[in-house]
Amino acid sequence: MARRRSAARSPQDDLPEDFVEHIVDVDVTREMETSFLEYSYSVIYSRALPDARDGLKPVQRRILFMMDQMGLRPDRGHVKSARVVGEVMGKLHPHGDAAIYDAMVRMAQSFAMRVPLVDGHGNFGSLDDGPAAPRYTEARMAPAARTLTGDLDEDVVDFVPNYDNQFQQPGVLPAAYPNLLVNGATGIAVGMATNMAPHNMREVAAGARHLVLNPEATLEELMKFIPGPDLPSGGRIVGLEGIRDAYRTGRGSFRTRATVSVEQVSPRKQGIVVTELPYMVGPEKITEKIKDAVQAKKLTGISDVVDLTDRTNGLRLVIEVKNGFNPQAVLAQLYKHTPLEESFGINNVALVEGQPRTMGLLELLRVYTEHRITVVRRRTAFRLAKRQDRLHLVEGLLIAIVDIDEVIQIIRSSEETAQARDRLIAVFDLSRAQAEHILELRLRQLTKFSRIELEAERDQLQKEIAELEAILGSETTLRGVVADELAETAEKFGDDRRTVLLEAEDLPAVTAAQAGGKKAPATSVALEISDDPCWVFLSTTGRIARSAARTPLADASRRFKHDALSSVVPATARGEIAAITSTGRMLRVSCVDIPVLPDFDGVPRLADGVPAADFLGLEKKEELVGLVPLNEVVAIGTAEGVVKRVNPDYPLNLDQWPAIKLKDHDRVVGIGAAPDSAELVFVSSDAKLLRFPASAVRPQGRTAGGVAGMKLAAGERVVFFGAVLPRESTVVVTQARSDGQLPEMGEASLKVTPLSEFPGKGRATAGVRAQRLLTGEDALTLAWVGHGPAKAVSPAGVARSLPTEYGRRDGSGVGIDRAVAAIGPALTGLPVGEESGAGTADSAGSAPAVDDAPNVS
Repeated sequence: MARRRSAARSPQDDLPEDFVEHIVDVDVTREMETSFLEYSYSVIYSRALPDARDGLKPVQRRILFMMDQMGLRPDRGHVKSARVVGEVMGKLHPHGDAAIYDAMVRMAQSFAMRVPLVDGHGNFGSLDDGPAAPRYTEARMAPAARTLTGDLDEDVVDFVPNYDNQFQQPGVLPAAYPNLLVNGATGIAVGMATNMAPHNMREVAAGARHLVLNPEATLEELMKFIPGPDLPSGGRIVGLEGIRDAYRTGRGSFRTRATVSVEQVSPRKQGIVVTELPYMVGPEKITEKIKDAVQAKKLTGISDVVDLTDRTNGLRLVIEVKNGFNPQAVLAQLYKHTPLEESFGINNVALVEGQPRTMGLLELLRVYTEHRITVVRRRTAFRLAKRQDRLHLVEGLLIAIVDIDEVIQIIRSSEETAQARDRLIAVFDLSRAQAEHILELRLRQLTKFSRIELEAERDQLQKEIAELEAILGSETTLRGVVADELAETAEKFGDDRRTVLLEAEDLPAVTAAQAGGKKAPATSVALEISDDPCWVFLSTTGRIARSAARTPLADASRRFKHDALSSVVPATARGEIAAITSTGRMLRVSCVDIPVLPDFDGVPRLADGVPAADFLGLEKKEELVGLVPLNEVVAIGTAEGVVKRVNPDYPLNLDQWPAIKLKDHDRVVGIGAAPDSAELVFVSSDAKLLRFPASAVRPQGRTAGGVAGMKLAAGERVVFFGAVLPRESTVVVTQARSDGQLPEMGEASLKVTPLSEFPGKGRATAGVRAQRLLTGEDALTLAWVGHGPAKAVSPAGVARSLPTEYGRRDGSGVGIDRAVAAIGPALTGLPVGEESGAGTADSAGSAPAVDDAPNVS
């Protein structure tokens, strides 16, 4: 039996004696209700709904407060949006960075906010496309945002701890204007939502001023100042009854229509020209809906839709009408079947004292004005206390200066500071603060002029104190200050109304009149590409492009009828690679920014790419040497024979950095991915070739200057450097000619030799002869080593012929009439295994092994 008990021991028998299992029975229904309510409260109060006082959701408030703390004011420079997002997320907003960035993007979009609060630099999206990633955009506070965060250091609002009690944040911003009405708000909480329309700042400020000066004002009086919403995109609002319902009850709806005109778009055709669209509707959406409706035969009489929108002239969408159709009838169909007419539902839900409430216009303005009055009162009290404290000290200084000799005597005869302070208090009837301030008095403040300054400061402080006390002592005066500040803010940041309000349901005849001639933001179509494998090409003529997919290289070569490739790097569409220049700079290149060549079904050329010098922003006299992956050991060779293998420990937060420390007058001539199994090859202008194992060069950090690679004679230079894996197809191509001749001018000689004929030598040696120079040939002007067959081109990228037979290692070349400007791989000689292997890289910026990729650097 004892054995059976021992065998039946449970795992709990091995737990510590003080461990006691405690199981609590919980009713699942009650637990679900409690958890759901807690989640609902969190969404409603901490995320989805704005505060009625400053009109901001918590994330928006935290973004503006953090930007203010970071000093990102309108007169300062922009910073990366990712930096702002990181600061907000790390200190104040414990949620995802995507939500923070989305909120910041909306505050920067002029088509979404009537008065933008963030000054964005970069692609912050359009009505049809999303914004760029935060690492690509920059931001700072907009001028109007400063009025929302102003006076925060003067105890105008209460501060609350952040989520981990390490920092303080304002529970609400001072808000110098009614931001909730000016910019509107949208948010979906649990069981409730808010959707508020933007308004004109001047109109809203006028209504708020009227309510401040007349606390018993009625809704009808306020609607004389605020007749209706004023949308950022302009357009027209048809029918005002829904707006009146919303102003009374907090709920209502209205219809918005595009601003259009009927014009003669060609000698034989009329067209409907759209210059302003409904709120948050883009021209691309209009175009798609029109095409779908035409195909479904819901629209007739339309021949074409042309989007002529640009940054200079703003929005201009031309809808061509077929001959024989009435443009007004076509326009009526467009309003019915396309977003040229949209409905906007108002639901004014906001937080008031921590509780969600649905409010009309009068209630919204009353909550704001009471908040603003409180802010001004607290600010006035703070300034009054500061000036009273300063006046107290100034009066003490004046007493000390009058009897300065006695003050000095008291201080000199005292044994310690505390004794001197107590004696000054007793002799001159000073306060402790005054005595401390006198003890800190500087000798230069004892002049007669300083006394005059102190007396002037005393008089000014007394005057300011009297003014501040008058504000605090009179409710009427206090409200007058609030009203004046509202008027000043509206005058500085307000503008004319953009949206036309129409009472009648049926529009009159459409004319060419527009509201103020405003310009809508231009749109840009940027397709969202997926992170698919691709090739990045650099041609010998200096053009860069990438493929739409990881097409087999041999197939790509057959399609490239012109030019030769100097670099081919496997990557992904959203990956990154590196570019190395002749000055030793390594630049981070985002593949998504590189133009895409057409599919290889046609006959694409690298001429369809963009000039690499313009694409990378190279400096004067700086040339692009080649492209390399970011996660491979890279070998770099210079004109003076220096070689360096660089470890791929590149900084993640930099777009460029030095890859090698060059000596004066030296430059990079070649690069290549160089694992230990590769060989490094130098070719010098005096027709010498040196090859040695890459393992003979120890990889170094970014700041190192490299080691001796090839020993050069006086006046000689390196004309080629590369990294290869020797095999039967590896060839050496050299060109000899007069060193002073211009490209494509005069004769030259070319020679193609297998690399296997060149014996390997040690690093820092002179190598062996690669070509015998003929009479009139001064040096090697061009060389290339790689996996053949090779391809030669002219400076314009036109193909040139190469010798079909191999020459001896130290023999002379074959004469040609016109010199070759560049040489690259043909890519057609790759074995099937290598080609397929080169197309299977699956990480951004990765490269196949040297066995699997051609040497094109």
